[in-house]
Amino acid sequence: MKTSIQIGKIMGIPIKLHITFLLILPVFAYSFSINPSYFGFSDVKPAIFRYTLSSLAAISLFVCVLLHELGHSYVAKKHGTNIQSITLFLFGGVSSMEEIPRNPKTELKMAVAGPAVSLLIGSTLIIIYEFLKTGSSYFPGEPVLRFIYLVGFINIILCIFNLIPAFPMDGGRVLRAWFAERMSYIKATKAAAGIGKMFAILMGVFGFLTVSIGGFWFMLIAFFIYIGASEEEKSTEVSVILEGTKVKDIMSRNILTVSPEMTVEELVDLMFKHKHMGYPVVDNEQPTGIVTFNDVQKVPKEERKLIRVSQIMTQELITAKEDDDAIIALKMMTVNNIGRVIVKNDGKMTGIVSRTDLLRSVQILE
Repeated sequence: MKTSIQIGKIMGIPIKLHITFLLILPVFAYSFSINPSYFGFSDVKPAIFRYTLSSLAAISLFVCVLLHELGHSYVAKKHGTNIQSITLFLFGGVSSMEEIPRNPKTELKMAVAGPAVSLLIGSTLIIIYEFLKTGSSYFPGEPVLRFIYLVGFINIILCIFNLIPAFPMDGGRVLRAWFAERMSYIKATKAAAGIGKMFAILMGVFGFLTVSIGGFWFMLIAFFIYIGASEEEKSTEVSVILEGTKVKDIMSRNILTVSPEMTVEELVDLMFKHKHMGYPVVDNEQPTGIVTFNDVQKVPKEERKLIRVSQIMTQELITAKEDDDAIIALKMMTVNNIGRVIVKNDGKMTGIVSRTDLLRSVQILE
């Protein structure tokens, strides 16, 4: 099941909506409709106008989150980092970058760009609000003015919240950039991640103590910050450890291949014998696809004698070159959600590298 849907592109970057975004949007709209003046529209009549303003406020919130992420992405692209997508989900937005630049000054610019966009939007709307307020005799009940104030206020909060030094939030990345000027990149990451985890624990404890008045959200945010800090710390560690290692240094050269005419039942026997979970499919000495255990699982047992490998294999091959850095192969697997890539040299298949090969190499190099 796809958890995200693409709604368009901006600056060549695919913009996606996660399923959690679609679930939370009505919740925010309802929340704005029942909250009192300044932070909601509970007193606005008629009801249709109240719910329209509330819905527009919820949509505006996530549009501003998108602009926040585009701020990061613009600076990243300007410094040569490719952005694969921006996804809006439950707690905001995430820019999926191929890699975070190791240059502390570049990372600092990228980290600050998002909050700067939020601050610019927020301060502009607050100034507009103050300007209109002085010339309005209908304030404070004027709903449109309140709408402008609310969206502006939320952007100011978004800026401040993201600058909390809780890695991997923007403030945490600013902190890592500061550390990276004074120590190795991996030590800087560990230090920033440690502080991020500490903030997450404190936030979780606060949420637990105030769970009766909405602290559940703090606990949930704390959980995601802690997991995010741990994952980014490990990801950075792996990237640094694999530096200088080439695909040819870790790939398996003894390739077991299968024929497209082999039955799925025969493939299962082969998997049981050799304990490999994926095999290149070769026809006339040319790779035509790859078949994995996941493909086999989709075929009912009673049909495995009749179904051929060619009917279930993945025809789109993800390939690497022998002289590629090992980290490039890992990124290919992560981005495409696969467990192995075929290695080619001068157009010929010369090996295969799996996620297991990479993890074993990391363990040895550590």
